[in-house]
Amino acid sequence: MAGALYDRIGRGYAAHRRADARIAARILDALGTARTVLNVGAGAGSYEPADRRVAAVEPAETMLRQRSAGSAPSVRGVAEALPFRDKSFDAALASLTVHHWTDWRAGLREMRRVARGRVVIFTWDPSSFGFWLVREYFPEIAEFDTSFPPFNEVAEVLGPLEVRPVPVPADCTDGFLAAYWRRPAAYLDPALRGAISAFARIPDAASRLERLAADLADGSWERRNADLLVLPELDVGYRILIARADHDLPQR
Repeated sequence: MAGALYDRIGRGYAAHRRADARIAARILDALGTARTVLNVGAGAGSYEPADRRVAAVEPAETMLRQRSAGSAPSVRGVAEALPFRDKSFDAALASLTVHHWTDWRAGLREMRRVARGRVVIFTWDPSSFGFWLVREYFPEIAEFDTSFPPFNEVAEVLGPLEVRPVPVPADCTDGFLAAYWRRPAAYLDPALRGAISAFARIPDAASRLERLAADLADGSWERRNADLLVLPELDVGYRILIARADHDLPQR
């Protein structure tokens, strides 16, 4: 359950999972003209638009305690049973959270229920090839990533989707899994890894991290990945999905 996971690992999220302004701008654009927004699985408050009326729902007490003073009002709750009436908000937003829900289909149905206008989801495409950390050092993360719902199945719940790519900047300030694709030494920092949920599922990552450290020391990582070092951003499969409430739902 997401609440239990983040009550255990989420203590450093406010420090290491700071919203990246470029990603935030893409999310804000996806919200369109919505004036009221429900942030579902809100965590410490990343990507909550400052120019809208926002309410937040989050299952983990650890995350709620890290919300800054003056942030949007929040309640403890789960996506699968949102404590709001039908059509209470112009839009419902979920950022890098759907893959942690116990029943993502129920959660998406709830988001659509409370949204008058659109549902916006910042997520990762499980059909993506991923990036070097997973391919070369932690292939088991690819197995964890099957918890990200395929987009065709999301469309079965929400109706037609607009899919927008979200390239990750080389100096991304939001420390999610692929944020350090051009800063490999960052993955050796236990504090940074502690804010990445995938590492919480790997009981002993020490041997792979030692190999990464050795590859950085002898230059072999740089030789293998030299093409990345000149890129300002990289598409590793992160996407924004937009579903509009005025579209008909698929027939069941």
